[in-house]
Amino acid sequence: MDADVIVVGAGLAGLVAAHELTSRGRRVALVDQENAANLGGQAFWSFGGLFLVGSPEQRRLGVKDSLDLAWNDWQGSAGFDRTEDEDSWAVRWARAYVEWAAGEKRSWLAGHGITFLPTVGWAERGDLRAGGHGNSVPRFHIAWGTGTGVVEPFVRYAKQAARDGLLTFHHRHRVDHLVVEGGTARGVRGTVLAPDDSPRGVASNRDAAGEFELTARAVIVTSGGIGADHDIVRRHWPERLGTPPAEMVTGVPAYVDGRMLDISAEAGARLVNRDRMWHYTEGIRNWDPIWPGHGIRILPGPSSMWFDALGRRLPEPYLPGYDTLGTLRHLRTADGLAEHDHSWFVLTQRIVEKEFALSGSEQNPDITARDRAGFLRERVLGKGAPGPVDAFLRHGADFVTAPNLEQLVEKMNRLTDEPLLDATALRRQIEARDLQLANPYAKDAQVQGIRNARRYIGDRLGRVATPHRLLDPAAGPLIGVKLHILTRKTLGGIQTDLDSRALGADGTPVGGLYAAGEVAGFGGGGVHGYNALEGTFLGGCLFSGRAAGRAAARETA
Repeated sequence: MDADVIVVGAGLAGLVAAHELTSRGRRVALVDQENAANLGGQAFWSFGGLFLVGSPEQRRLGVKDSLDLAWNDWQGSAGFDRTEDEDSWAVRWARAYVEWAAGEKRSWLAGHGITFLPTVGWAERGDLRAGGHGNSVPRFHIAWGTGTGVVEPFVRYAKQAARDGLLTFHHRHRVDHLVVEGGTARGVRGTVLAPDDSPRGVASNRDAAGEFELTARAVIVTSGGIGADHDIVRRHWPERLGTPPAEMVTGVPAYVDGRMLDISAEAGARLVNRDRMWHYTEGIRNWDPIWPGHGIRILPGPSSMWFDALGRRLPEPYLPGYDTLGTLRHLRTADGLAEHDHSWFVLTQRIVEKEFALSGSEQNPDITARDRAGFLRERVLGKGAPGPVDAFLRHGADFVTAPNLEQLVEKMNRLTDEPLLDATALRRQIEARDLQLANPYAKDAQVQGIRNARRYIGDRLGRVATPHRLLDPAAGPLIGVKLHILTRKTLGGIQTDLDSRALGADGTPVGGLYAAGEVAGFGGGGVHGYNALEGTFLGGCLFSGRAAGRAAARETA
């Protein structure tokens, strides 16, 4: 045997699994098709948000959370409806994960040196139903260091294990087959790719330079999802979300190609819930791209007005920051929109300065560098938009500004093949909304949401602008942002039991085969069901990778 366990994929789930194994004395072969610069995978690029329940950070901000409330929110969001089949393990994973988030998770993270910003974000505010989708309270805890900081300790553990002789890196090794003997996974076989010194995230070559085979007593697949392959995304696009967009921007590096899903199926693993996926509607083209089609997601506060491609205001609950997949479904199924792949934010300078954040470690240099003074100076006390947001205002292809609405609409229409927007129609809708701001109460759902958000001190201090009329010249200039569908996460995948053992078509484990992270739907083949509550993707990699590593360590004892 070349190792006790082979881990396929050097992203966060794979690194966590490898740490659990090497800390128990197991020998690990860590195989990845990219070079050493890409250790940590997608997680390195993330904002570093983690879902926690009943945390000290929440309590300090006056947020009252509980396991019961979080579990109610998770069930309402997941909408598990295949509980006798494809969701049978996903439901159990979901309950276990929420219990972990309300219990050991924070102390476990602290044990690895991961700490959090004092503020807690309120992501996915939901569909306005108590029993429906969404977070009832803020739960989005951002790690100091962003995703880079979450990945860092596990990269450090892997490098130390390599120095200790317990872990061997096999970079530029692409797995093409899982070797199964007598119904048990016993290794991997594939292609050695030609050397490539491309920087992290940059697409690398796929030139074959040889072949390889490795053997072990168990294999853990942690290879990620399908977000970089738009053809696969369209192939599995569900009817409930309408027609897939003809054009999308890409929220993950090119190596997120989904190859190991079908390879695992060929080895006997069962794939479930492949029609469940998570894509954002607030994507913008990166003016300084790293990977092909590189898109960035705007993390919006609640105040921007949202219009479809034809200039119609989106109905509630399709408001900024509320219901990601509900908004996506509306934009792909509403009358007249199937041929249009974009929508619009209209906002003011005052809103962009207070409410716009950009997802990604590289878009948040102050948090990534753990620069607490810089964070306070720029995001709480500073004037103007944060530096990365201001760069998009100046250089981004999807941003236009103007002193009045008519000029703004004229510029917005230049960003599309034909002029679809009518300034008079937009003005009528904006003025109707502006009239709702004369009182501390209103019938407009978005205005109600803004005032509700400002009752939470975390939002009032650093996330939600003081309510004002969009057409107030003192709040300007006006800003229009063209929004694209941004591919991101696979919510289904390899079905696993609570030990992350890959299950076959008959529901029994495939001997020696495990799966964790996005390739396993973050646990069970789809722990999120139909909807995510955010902060649960990194957490799902941590939780399922930990389970896989511990179980494989027991099997190889």
